[in-house]
Amino acid sequence: MMIDRRIFRTAGPVALALVLAGAPASRVVAQTAPAGAGTPTQTLPVKAIANAAAIASPARDIFNRVPCLPPKGLSQSTGALPHVAAKLAAHKAVVIVAFGSSSTQGHGATSPELNYTNRQAARLHRKYPAAAITVLNRGKGGEDAPEMIKRLRTEVIDAKPDMVIWQVGTNAVLRNLDPASTVKIVEDGVATIQASGADLVLVDPQYAPAVNARGETAGRMVRLLNKVAHYRHVGIFPRFEVMRDWHDRQSLPFDTFVTKDGLHMNDWGYACFAQLLGDDIIKSVDQVQAGVRPSAAATVNRPL
Repeated sequence: MMIDRRIFRTAGPVALALVLAGAPASRVVAQTAPAGAGTPTQTLPVKAIANAAAIASPARDIFNRVPCLPPKGLSQSTGALPHVAAKLAAHKAVVIVAFGSSSTQGHGATSPELNYTNRQAARLHRKYPAAAITVLNRGKGGEDAPEMIKRLRTEVIDAKPDMVIWQVGTNAVLRNLDPASTVKIVEDGVATIQASGADLVLVDPQYAPAVNARGETAGRMVRLLNKVAHYRHVGIFPRFEVMRDWHDRQSLPFDTFVTKDGLHMNDWGYACFAQLLGDDIIKSVDQVQAGVRPSAAATVNRPL
């Protein structure tokens, strides 16, 4: 769709929404031009205005996204998020805890506003403007499952979250720790989070030079975290495969999305990560609200 550039000099996203709703660009410019601009005011059809209102939020969201693509052929899923969906449907306050290490804390972002958790909060606020959504950042650089499990109760469970996003596994790979031992701790933590009633999404390690240098260990970690998600019926965002797709299929150089240390994501990386994760969360919530039945939650640990 070709959009008249005059629109962006008048009302920006509002005018864009009118165009997307089907109103002719010439009438949109007339409707949105400032008073005294010399353009006669015309009345838009009621239906067009109603349609514009319905899509105004997605139109505004266009201006807050970076141009990144989701992987093709990759089945990524945060799983069902019934607790968050029920809260949003009832217009109740929602608390999300982002739990993890430096990727969650935001190392590599040029400002706190550009880390993934703050971008995630902004994305959800745009989608659900009437909801009181709080995103708590509980990331601590250098930690992995053994350190995180010690603060799970005080920094996550005690916050009474409706949803937990748990980024884990990278530092264990960098330390060359046994993935099976690390993932056993993760599985215990998953059980604790599920017992609290919160929805849960795991985030696996990043695909970056420092991680790839221990490719065999990284691969085992990714596979085992996926098994935990499957057996415990929780969501997982496959960050490793998403970032591999950026580099291998989309031919993006590592410095497009990774800082010079070869490990942490940069502003673009965090933005794309937050967008794709946010889109997946919103899709899952919308499915639950539309009546799509999630799989029954696991109630016991199963062997890996």
